[in-house]
Amino acid sequence: MRNYAGACALVTGGASGLGLELVRLLAADGARVLATDIHESVDPSLLPNGVDYLRLDVRSDDDWAAARTWVQSHWGHPDVLVNNAGIAVGGRIEAAGMADWDRALAINLMGVVRGCHTFTPMMKERRSGQIVNTASLAGLVHAPAMATYNATKAAVVAVSETVSHELSPFGVDVSVICPSFFRTNLASSLEGADREMEESATKLIDEAPRSAAQVAAAAFAGMKAGKHIILTEPDGRVAYGAKRYARPLYELGMKSAAKRLAKGKSPQPGAMQVADRLARARAAKS
Repeated sequence: MRNYAGACALVTGGASGLGLELVRLLAADGARVLATDIHESVDPSLLPNGVDYLRLDVRSDDDWAAARTWVQSHWGHPDVLVNNAGIAVGGRIEAAGMADWDRALAINLMGVVRGCHTFTPMMKERRSGQIVNTASLAGLVHAPAMATYNATKAAVVAVSETVSHELSPFGVDVSVICPSFFRTNLASSLEGADREMEESATKLIDEAPRSAAQVAAAAFAGMKAGKHIILTEPDGRVAYGAKRYARPLYELGMKSAAKRLAKGKSPQPGAMQVADRLARARAAKS
């Protein structure tokens, strides 16, 4: 079980939502934390005592260089890098514009890539460290009307797996967090042409049963345990399990979601049938 006491941790997207909750958990566990976000400044009362803040737009090479300089001058090296910054984006394939794709890829995927590119050399040199990338259940289970978001998060899962193998000889662990919908301000980042789908996504986020703090607690437990893929909710584990081990049931759920979408309804209830039906089938056998 990993202990973060005395560790130096940088967290992107650390001023709100899941990132802020991870900042708080790391600090409570004794880590020295640099929270970063796109805002020039944040309300100091949001951050635990002793946590530093630095503006970092994950799309900017200059900002990443500044973060590297800060880490070198204050700590000498990072022990933990949490690439958490991301945006929500939804839309049917014909509705999502190329600007939507470019923005989502630049933040959700290339922000992770830039973070790994910036700090991996220091970790390899020290032959220790941990990289944690925030993806999504959408990176593993691909519901309709979410191609842009699904693609970026699936790519984060792929990068994480690749880098995990690549860095294992150097003592660097890599984890990828794959949460389902949870209550956060992520919906505020929605910008795109498919307003109907964005309204549906906003409702799902706002009405989700779990808070950012609850998801962060599950993610943090996975980080401490050194898990590679961290599924933070039971329904996410069931849905991913259905895709891997009960493919016909998974396809049935996704086709049901697509039919709802074609009728102008939210696709999500159909998608969640993957978890619901598998859970009922398991219960019937027991």
